[in-house]
Amino acid sequence: MEGLVTHKGGCHCGRVRWEVDAAASVVVWECNCSNCAMRRNTHFIVPEARFRLQPGSEEWLSLYTFGTHQTKHLFCKVCGICSYFKPRINPDVVAVTVHCVDPGTLRDVQVKCFDGKNDATSLTASDISKLSKGEN
Repeated sequence: MEGLVTHKGGCHCGRVRWEVDAAASVVVWECNCSNCAMRRNTHFIVPEARFRLQPGSEEWLSLYTFGTHQTKHLFCKVCGICSYFKPRINPDVVAVTVHCVDPGTLRDVQVKCFDGKNDATSLTASDISKLSKGEN
């Protein structure tokens, strides 16, 4: 894909592996919702079609949901790392934990804040919803 790089990554123990097509320079989001704040999760957003879970990884995943049970937090059953998740407010994307990307393909990382405690108003105020369409 033109302008996109294939980033590889996964969990700490290596049982969960994935590839994602995204720019070499990404905007990552620091969210203050109760889950992201506790995990210190900083993530970038890609359309679901650009994310590929590698064969054999699914058997090592466990699902955690809370509240509305719409956000799908997927973490490794062995090491506990949540290297990606499916957000409630933008269900046609995957949120990739930037620190779980293998070294060497990310050129630049810009950090933006997302007010997950007030996600409905933050979604409107930010440009995060454009990312489901692959806009940078």
